[in-house]
Amino acid sequence: MSVEHPLIEAIRPLADAVGAEIVEPTSMDGNSVPLEWEGQVVAGIRILSLHNVLDRMVGQVEAELGGKLTDLGRVEKQVAVRLLDERGAFRLRKSIEEVADLMGVSRITIYNYLNSIRGNKAS
Repeated sequence: MSVEHPLIEAIRPLADAVGAEIVEPTSMDGNSVPLEWEGQVVAGIRILSLHNVLDRMVGQVEAELGGKLTDLGRVEKQVAVRLLDERGAFRLRKSIEEVADLMGVSRITIYNYLNSIRGNKAS
């Protein structure tokens, strides 16, 4: 879009954070949610599939922490696991195994990090 509508400007950070795509009204399909402003559809938002959602989450965490998961130190890996947990990454099937592989640690290490993180929340 050349000049962004104020609604699109306001929605863009949210769309980027959740992996959604903002589309022109003419490009909307059945998976698009219309964004209306004063009774007129100015754009649509399309939530991308869950396919690759873990990759997107990991990419966001790596960007925030300034390095690949495998290159992070122990404390940073714990922070990465906490961030991924807060964002719901470990609700996805086989995500613990995938994150462990990406970090170069065992599944048990990820479970230990999660137990420590979740145990600390309860106190």
